[in-house]
Amino acid sequence: MLKVGLVGLGFMGNAHLQNYIRLEEEGFPIKLVAIADVDEKRQGGALVEGNLPTGITPVDFSKYNFYRDMETMIESEELDYVDLCLPTYLHEPLAVKAMEMGLHVFCEKPMAISTEACERMIEASERTDKQLMIGQTLRFFPSYQYVKEAIDSERYGKVVAASFFRGGTTPIWSWENWLLQKDKSGGCLLDQHIHDVDTINWFFGKPETVSTSGLVINEGNGYDIVSSKYFYEDGKVVSAEDDWTINSDDFGFEMRFRVNFERGTIILENGKLVDYPHGEKSFEPDISKENGYYLEIKHFAESILNGTPAAERVPLACTKQTITIAEHEEKSADKKGELTVVEVS
Repeated sequence: MLKVGLVGLGFMGNAHLQNYIRLEEEGFPIKLVAIADVDEKRQGGALVEGNLPTGITPVDFSKYNFYRDMETMIESEELDYVDLCLPTYLHEPLAVKAMEMGLHVFCEKPMAISTEACERMIEASERTDKQLMIGQTLRFFPSYQYVKEAIDSERYGKVVAASFFRGGTTPIWSWENWLLQKDKSGGCLLDQHIHDVDTINWFFGKPETVSTSGLVINEGNGYDIVSSKYFYEDGKVVSAEDDWTINSDDFGFEMRFRVNFERGTIILENGKLVDYPHGEKSFEPDISKENGYYLEIKHFAESILNGTPAAERVPLACTKQTITIAEHEEKSADKKGELTVVEVS
């Protein structure tokens, strides 16, 4: 039976909490035993809602031991791993500390606030021989896995173009407004756009160069709107946009993509995945309706139980590279879209 400590009970912490409850109800050998959060109101069950449906259901918080900090929780409980749902700038120091204290770590995306911080996390995992996996959840969503299989198998030939979009309301719900502080979150580019940066890196590998335009609406936020183009040796046309300023009362959130192949196109829009083979009728693929948050947590837990490397699905070198690509996008945006060579260590 795996024993888990959840660190951070904000918007994503609640999403993870709901999936631990579900796993326990399904009889999976896992138990969330403790929660650490600096906000004492959350110890009384105050949950944070954001811009995504996370399946909020009533929670009996009396089942969990609460702590104000992770270190005290680890010292007081017998845990197998911690699940970090914290502001981005805290990912590296607390992940490293938890591994040094003897625990495996599942850490929410993005990996860290900088490439250098990512490198310190990887070094700590190797040094302590503890598992570390980053929650780049789109790698677990069935719709994205469907496209990845089409790319790898080349069943429609090679990719000729791809575009990605995500956007929604400005995230004003975070603890002490950390999401709108560039030094803590990296802004829209590193917090939200990073999903599509990672997807592009996973689907196609590192681009040779990038060109990004961005807009800062409120000083100190980092970029609130970004639009990037990614250039590859084979010439495929790849772009991604993100906008977290769509503050209509009824918009909510949307993520969509279009991937064009030599002999077909796959589109996700309005929550529906449609496959368009050239010269044939389109169809909706018969894929799992399961959500990626559930699948990624279950995968990490199974990896610990089975002694298999969790990061094979989400390699640490690759998630570090995703951060590096994003950093080069920011450099390009700072120079009004100047074409920037993506260099990785």
